[in-house]
Amino acid sequence: MSLFRNARFVRSVHDLRDLPPPGGFEVAFAGRSNAGKSSAINALADHNRLAFVSKVPGRTQLINFFALPGGGLLVDLPGYGYAKVPEAVRKHWEHSLTTYLQTRETLRGLVLVMDVRHPLTPLDYSMLEWFRPTGRPVHVLLTKADKLSRGAALDTLRKVRAALEAYGPQHSAQLFSSLDGTGVEEAEAVLAPWLGQDIKKPQAKGESPGPKTP
Repeated sequence: MSLFRNARFVRSVHDLRDLPPPGGFEVAFAGRSNAGKSSAINALADHNRLAFVSKVPGRTQLINFFALPGGGLLVDLPGYGYAKVPEAVRKHWEHSLTTYLQTRETLRGLVLVMDVRHPLTPLDYSMLEWFRPTGRPVHVLLTKADKLSRGAALDTLRKVRAALEAYGPQHSAQLFSSLDGTGVEEAEAVLAPWLGQDIKKPQAKGESPGPKTP
């Protein structure tokens, strides 16, 4: 059974005081506005409308919680980095993201979503630095991989993995496409242990496995 299929909406939170009580393990998804985060979540859940997809960047302004069939929660964080939102809203997002990522007891790891054509922006590096003190793992989904040739996508993947080495062995990356399903099984295999589940990791055709974790 898919790790995320049949996920169901639990609640949306604007103020951190309204977070659900810590319970099962949580995996959070974050990313720059318009990087394809909502589409990636929908592809993993095999559900076209689980997470709201907008053509207008900056529309996801809440922390959304989804219960997973095998236990645990998928947490969809607000997109970051969109300049055309009021300053007060942007500051609220930054405070909420930082506080949740650094203090949530049940958070097991962070999925950082980046457009494969524009990876590792300054704001992505800021997110990595915000999360670094937790010591928890980060897995990067390089979305929209279908927009590049296979060779160009793999070259970007190698560069991103090399950059992540500075953050330690718990940082990994893969190619992903919500359009053609590339990387869905691989992502599930990486995230399953975070949620206390066991799925064997497939290796994408033509893709190097990357550095081994000691």
